Amino acid sequence: MHDLVRHCHGGLDLPELPQQLLRSVRRLMPVDAAFFATADPDTLLFTGSYAEEPLEAAATLFLDNEFSGADVNRFASLATSTTHVASLDAATHSDRASSGRYRDIMRPLGLGDELRAALVAGSHCWGYLCLHRADHPLGFTDAETALIASIGPHLAHALRRAVLLNGSPASGGTGEPGVVLLAEDLSLVAVTPEAAHLLLLVEKGNLPLPASVYAVAMALRSIEQGTAPPQTLPTSRIHALDGRWLTLYASRLRGPPGEQRISVVIKTAEAATTVPLLLSAYGLSPREAEVARLVLRGTSTQAISDTLHISRHTVQDHLKAVFDKVGVRSRRDLIGELLRPPGTDER
Repeated sequence: MHDLVRHCHGGLDLPELPQQLLRSVRRLMPVDAAFFATADPDTLLFTGSYAEEPLEAAATLFLDNEFSGADVNRFASLATSTTHVASLDAATHSDRASSGRYRDIMRPLGLGDELRAALVAGSHCWGYLCLHRADHPLGFTDAETALIASIGPHLAHALRRAVLLNGSPASGGTGEPGVVLLAEDLSLVAVTPEAAHLLLLVEKGNLPLPASVYAVAMALRSIEQGTAPPQTLPTSRIHALDGRWLTLYASRLRGPPGEQRISVVIKTAEAATTVPLLLSAYGLSPREAEVARLVLRGTSTQAISDTLHISRHTVQDHLKAVFDKVGVRSRRDLIGELLRPPGTDER
């Protein structure tokens, strides 16, 4: 346990984080296969994933099950639940066959019980963990579920910290947006040169496309099918390998019967879209984040006081807390830290 917590707070980079943390988890309990994903804390969509065999070979099936909205222990549901960790056996009252995920995917792979966790720090979910056992009547115990629940916030802290270590808050380039065109079965139809270039900057594992592309496309289908709440275009923000942030969003292209397509636009993110993410990553409270956003707009202390209906003294207290958490000393430094161009003032 101590070893895992040490790794979580040691500032690991995203590429090495999943394997290192899973090694630590395996010192605490037996695990036959594991899945680890990062998530956008605002949309709860996958931004990246790491899957061991035999899970990796069935990645698209698991993704389809996740966004169908019909199975137990969906990651997004765990993220918004009061209980962020649950086993398949507990959710189905040991009737695993009542889960389509078990019947159609896990059992054919020789897998039995699974233990899923939404990795939440404060009020924000930064990723997901799923541990599998080989198919056997005995699954994960209550004690093992409680153990993962106790280390979940530490794992979330590691992911939140990795956001700060790996991401550049401002635009990393001025290139044009790219478009990925998908068929209804999510097979690749076409990709623009701009999208092909940007996709080279995203980890994709052994899947044809990054998990984040499939996630926004499947989220769109879920909205259309009524298995997800209606919303604007499904959107996600992801790290690029060069340090910049990218924004992805999916929309429907209507065509003749049998020729409907899903369009996924990928582009370099503007600072305005990544600032809320960074404020969450620094662990600011909702009120501190409000103050920080007003500072970024150039709002004076008196104007912040009037806008939020708090005293100037309280504004200053919040500002001090913001400066301490972000590691700066002034308004100017705060603006520079959150809106600096990539490649400058690197940590």
